[in-house]
Amino acid sequence: MPNRAGDWLTQARRDLELARHAADGGFHEWACFAAQQAAEKAVKALVAALGGEARGYSIVAMATLLPTPPGFPADLLDRARQLDRHYISTRYPNGFAEGAPKDYFTPQDADEAVNNAEWVLTYCAGHVS
Repeated sequence: MPNRAGDWLTQARRDLELARHAADGGFHEWACFAAQQAAEKAVKALVAALGGEARGYSIVAMATLLPTPPGFPADLLDRARQLDRHYISTRYPNGFAEGAPKDYFTPQDADEAVNNAEWVLTYCAGHVS
């Protein structure tokens, strides 16, 4: 089976680019979701580079299973926790008592999510050869 780490990393970078565009366009909920996707795919790239195959969508769950090194530093796990919160609530109205996701996500949320995804992606890319 070929190692797909590079493919995962390429798509992670593209998802992060989409997150930036969504944030700039005022689609803050989608910026948060795309940022989560970028980080998730970056972690999957790292897992693939280490010879594994990650399943699921939780960045934290995948990161805590990484061998040490590279592992995930505690501050990066905190960023991953923030991003994992955007997997469902950004897309589905039933994530809140009323209103649509667009009503709950702010420019600050989008900026924080993009920043967190950049940190995760940079860390993972640094460990993918």
